[in-house]
Amino acid sequence: MTALNEPLKLGDLLKYEEDCLNYSRDQVTVAIGENLELGAVVGRVASSGKVKRFDPTATDGTEVPAGILLGAIDASLIERDNGLLLARHGIVATHAVTWPVGITTAHKAAAIAALEARGILIRQSA
Repeated sequence: MTALNEPLKLGDLLKYEEDCLNYSRDQVTVAIGENLELGAVVGRVASSGKVKRFDPTATDGTEVPAGILLGAIDASLIERDNGLLLARHGIVATHAVTWPVGITTAHKAAAIAALEARGILIRQSA
C-alpha cells in the first residue's frame, strides 16, 4: 500500500494564540531570495525590516528570531509583503517548527529562549 504524505497545515503548527484582534500576528515582508515554509523561524533584517530565514551566525539582524511564519511564502524572485508571522504570545508544536539546516544544539536552545522571551512557546504535541 502506498503511503500518502500531506503537507503540514496551520493547525499542525499553531496550538494557541492570543485571541484579541490577531494580537499575536504581524504582517511582514519577506525578502527577495527566500522560499520559506510554514513553521519557518525567521529573523528581521535590521536595515530593511524584511524577514529572512533565521541565521544564528548572521550579523544583519536575522541572528535574532523575530517569530515563526504561519504560512509558506515563496519570495525567490520578488519580495512578498503578505507574510504572516506569529510574533508574540502563542504556542506551536515542535514537530512543525522548521530550523535552518545545520543549526547547532546551542544555537537552537538560544533561539528557543529568545522566542520564549517574546511569549512564543514551543511544545511537544501529538
